[in-house]
Amino acid sequence: MVLSTIAGIDFTAPAETVARRLIGMTVLVDGVGGRIVETEAYDREDPASHAFSGPTERNAAMFGPPAHAYVYRSYGIHWCLNFVCREEGHGAGVLIRALEPVAGLEQMRVRRDTGSSDKDWLLCSGPGKLCQALGVTRAHNGMALSGAPFELLPGAPGLKIVAGPRIGISKAMDVPWRFGLAGSRFVSRPFR
Repeated sequence: MVLSTIAGIDFTAPAETVARRLIGMTVLVDGVGGRIVETEAYDREDPASHAFSGPTERNAAMFGPPAHAYVYRSYGIHWCLNFVCREEGHGAGVLIRALEPVAGLEQMRVRRDTGSSDKDWLLCSGPGKLCQALGVTRAHNGMALSGAPFELLPGAPGLKIVAGPRIGISKAMDVPWRFGLAGSRFVSRPFR
């Protein structure tokens, strides 16, 4: 049986709903992680989505059961972590763009080779940095978010969430499916 509701979030909901609700939650990978401060939603009807052209070997996890990880390599360099949404076979997900580091900071600093705490706000300020800091790789692709190595914890209620266009895409650039924690200095880029 697939667990599709974790920490109060129903991962069978549309990606843009899940992306908004993830703001403020904490995600840990083997005990290392932080508060989600920035996300982006993608759906199979969206030309900017990996799911738009249908299932492939690379994006198969995105068409899998909800509440699972979809991990892919961006530009052949950085891993990117997504949470699969909607029903199995649909093809939707949420890119985790940035975290406010709260657990395992020393390990994050070693993985990111930052050395000191004076730049902790940069540890997870982008999807590639986030995966490096948390140790996320292709090995996490397809894993359930409901158990080890993942842990999702609810966030505080009543957070102010902002929305705007997604970053680094060349199609559907005007779709306001990028969500963030208002005023957070940990986001990858400020919201307008």
